[in-house]
Amino acid sequence: MLVFLKLFRESYRFALQSIVVNRVRTLLSLLGITIGIFSVISVLTIFDSMEIAVRSSINSLGSNVLFIQKWPWIMDGNVAWWKIMKRPEPSLRDMKQIQKRSTASEKSAFLFGISRTVKYKSNSIEDVGVLAVSHDYDYVMPFDLKDGRYFTLLESQAGRNVAIIGAEISENLYEGLNPIGRTIKIFGSKLKVIGLMKKQGDDMFGNTNDDRVIIPVNYARSFVNMQKIGGSIIVMAKPMVSNEELKDELTGILRSVRKLKPNAEDDFAINETSIISQGFDEIFAVFAMVGWVVGGFSLLVGGFGIANIMFVSVKERTNQIGIQMALGAKRFFILFQFLFESVFLSLLGGLIGLLIIYSLILISNTYDIIPFPLKLTTGNIIISISVSAVIGLVAGIIPSWSASRLDPVEAMRTTF
Repeated sequence: MLVFLKLFRESYRFALQSIVVNRVRTLLSLLGITIGIFSVISVLTIFDSMEIAVRSSINSLGSNVLFIQKWPWIMDGNVAWWKIMKRPEPSLRDMKQIQKRSTASEKSAFLFGISRTVKYKSNSIEDVGVLAVSHDYDYVMPFDLKDGRYFTLLESQAGRNVAIIGAEISENLYEGLNPIGRTIKIFGSKLKVIGLMKKQGDDMFGNTNDDRVIIPVNYARSFVNMQKIGGSIIVMAKPMVSNEELKDELTGILRSVRKLKPNAEDDFAINETSIISQGFDEIFAVFAMVGWVVGGFSLLVGGFGIANIMFVSVKERTNQIGIQMALGAKRFFILFQFLFESVFLSLLGGLIGLLIIYSLILISNTYDIIPFPLKLTTGNIIISISVSAVIGLVAGIIPSWSASRLDPVEAMRTTF
């Protein structure tokens, strides 16, 4: 053990001395590794951070909820689009039958969205997203309230004129006033504001509750023809019930409610967030491959640079190698000494690349240059260090081997 530690210390001393003596040459040789690691890890970091943000947005929809809609999220080619056009929209009747018959679902809610102008006294905002929801919406799609409360069961069922508004609506419509208890005009009628949602900002898909107004669906149906507006039914599975089990049950219930014949195609789509996740898995796999291709060429050049500097180093220190062997140094010591130096140089280049990436991440996150937070993951740090070490090992193996095979007498006679 002591011999190995001494060998490690001596190798480190020789590597450090080589860097100090040949600063410019070492810097130029490290440039390839630095650029390569920077290229690969920066691409991986951007797309890993994007993936984290996207998956966070997807997960906010809920992994244990299913969306019953007219259109599937991904067209698989099994059903022609013109057939889908003829499908009926999901209805409140469908939801009530699901609530009555389903044993695998915990809660379900119906919703539809429209754009309307909202007003308060002389202030107005156009094209505001108005979301009409049934009572259990806050259970299947929870959101945070900054102030106020959610609809009571009576308010939802009776279709009372009450509303919950987003932070941006409050700021622009009420100009700093507390909106709770005040009125908001939609459909030409006044509603009482009973809740204010917390400000959340846009997710990766541009969705947010900040510029949205939520009202009871039984109130909205008095002003909107629901048969012409596409709605959705969101169903949450009970604990320990898989999405597949719930999907099978919902399929049977809906086919029964809509009186479809056994050989008839489904006239509805049951979507889930895993569909989106699978699509993004393929996209991010392609992005990762592109990152490796782009950075791979720089890493290859960097490897040749390390190999070149090691061959030169062996040539310059041939006489020193001969003296070491004459004094009893084993060939393994010479091999390890130069191999350590090669790996050390490559790791140094990789660490410089990581330092540059980390600095750029801090700048980006501080000034919001990219619309999602960047994060240098532990996995990418391990990848960069591992790749650097492997490149140094591969690039240094031939020079190190040639150094360890030198004849001591001939080596001592050599002058550079």
